[in-house]
Amino acid sequence: MFTGIIEALGTITAVRTEGSNRHFTVASPFFSELQIDQSVAHDGVCLTVVALDAAAGTHTVTAIDETLQKTNLGSWAEGRQVNLERCLAAGGRFDGHIVQGHVDLTAECESVQDQNGSWLYRFRHATGPGRVTVEKGSICVNGVSLTCFNSTDDGFSVAIIPYTHEHTTFRHLQPGDRVNLEFDIVGKYVAKLLRR
Repeated sequence: MFTGIIEALGTITAVRTEGSNRHFTVASPFFSELQIDQSVAHDGVCLTVVALDAAAGTHTVTAIDETLQKTNLGSWAEGRQVNLERCLAAGGRFDGHIVQGHVDLTAECESVQDQNGSWLYRFRHATGPGRVTVEKGSICVNGVSLTCFNSTDDGFSVAIIPYTHEHTTFRHLQPGDRVNLEFDIVGKYVAKLLRR
């Protein structure tokens, strides 16, 4: 389980395709604290560390075809920065919201507005069961726990403070870019129960 509070930015140093799988090698500041089999969220996608390279200071994760189809990982290339978060430690501080690292779908960034001290982002996504946002509710965008507003059936807005803008990949996000979305788990369960 994750909280959507980004610990660090990682940089993809290598991408290798093997059958329908894709392996991503990532350099990060907390490389030395990782272990093989550990789960790490990369732009909100829970991936398992499968290899470590002490000399290079990198870890490698594997994305299967299902993950590549439902996320934006298929477009990742060397040099891309990604938001990283390790799993919540038992007894750790719970600062964001419950994030599983199971991306529901991708969304398109429609607009970015510099508001002289904060940034306003608008996202549009496909409608469907469980794709629910509520005004002032939680949403996870590329692994970042945020509060959404101007919520509609197919979109929402978020406001980004300077710290988040500086310490996540939001500073690189442009209109037309695709992001990973994980809707609030509580909202998904309520939506499913109400459909019964």
